[in-house]
Amino acid sequence: MYAGTFSIVAHDAATGMCGVAISSRMPAIGSLCVFAHAEAGAVATQALINPLLGVDALEELRTHSAEDALRRALEADPDGESRQVVMVGRDGRAAAHTGGQTHPWSGHRVGEGYAVAGNILTGADTLDAMAESWEADARGPLGERLLSALEAGQAAGGDRRGRQSAALYVHAGHPYPYLDLRVDEHPDPVAELRRVHGVAGRELLPFVAALPTRANPEGSFERLLDTDGL
Repeated sequence: MYAGTFSIVAHDAATGMCGVAISSRMPAIGSLCVFAHAEAGAVATQALINPLLGVDALEELRTHSAEDALRRALEADPDGESRQVVMVGRDGRAAAHTGGQTHPWSGHRVGEGYAVAGNILTGADTLDAMAESWEADARGPLGERLLSALEAGQAAGGDRRGRQSAALYVHAGHPYPYLDLRVDEHPDPVAELRRVHGVAGRELLPFVAALPTRANPEGSFERLLDTDGL
């Protein structure tokens, strides 16, 4: 299935977190195109969707640079010219591929610690706005920066077919995600994702911070109980 989509992958050097923000005129885009783990990096795969490309690329990032991981993953894909993929490694190096058979307008941008890409877009302004948004805020929380970049891309045009779904995924290195938010079917999914992100910041992230980890198997739930957090 072709998914006209715009996305950003990024790595936060200050925290070691990595993540993806994505939106598309197809339902549940976050269920098929988003891959991230802080011990490897972050990947978004789109256009003629092949989730295996995301799975393989993320695994390759554990032991290879973004450029090599991209090359190796594409070598195993029988239809690479119909794919679009962006990735960033845990070292902050990014790489991108836009196949020659992806539907216009399509393209990508690669910068320090991030990459953006899109296909079936209204034009290049979408990606330019996303890159500018990311680079303008070098110190904010990763999830906020990713979401702001997605909002900038939507405001600049986004998917030329319209709007339907969006997702935000951030990984901090535990066996579970730090943040995994999806709007699977909505007339204004990026705006709805912003609303859900606000709720998550108030009601979910304090709970996530108290969850058991490998280093602290008991978690920190007593702190939440002391502050009426549960």
